[in-house]
Amino acid sequence: MTIKSSQNLVEEALKEVNTISPDEALKRFNDNKCNLIDIRDIRELQNSGKVENSLHIPRGMLEFWMDPKSQYYNESKFSKDKKLVLFCAAGMRSALATKTLKDMGYENIAHVQGGFGSLANQGFEVVSKEKK
Repeated sequence: MTIKSSQNLVEEALKEVNTISPDEALKRFNDNKCNLIDIRDIRELQNSGKVENSLHIPRGMLEFWMDPKSQYYNESKFSKDKKLVLFCAAGMRSALATKTLKDMGYENIAHVQGGFGSLANQGFEVVSKEKK
């Protein structure tokens, strides 16, 4: 039995998904033409902050929250007429997640090259997560 490495899976996903630059993501975001979806773990948001006005859909729940037949689906979380733009910390999980959404049938999707760090460096407003 041959097990594919996580790196191989990411490389395969990158061949199939649309990757956009942080600059393009910022333009789409400022023009109100995308849903910016943060798939990082809640602890990452607490430690690093979050991009203001981004949606948080944790990677572990993505398929369930995006499946219209799932009890967890909530279409009010995102706008179907806008591009779904996913990001994680560095761009690997979001590549895999974007491929999963593509496999589910979503078409107007992309992920951000470089993830959260690149977005923060590109001029997105990062806000602290309130700790309760």
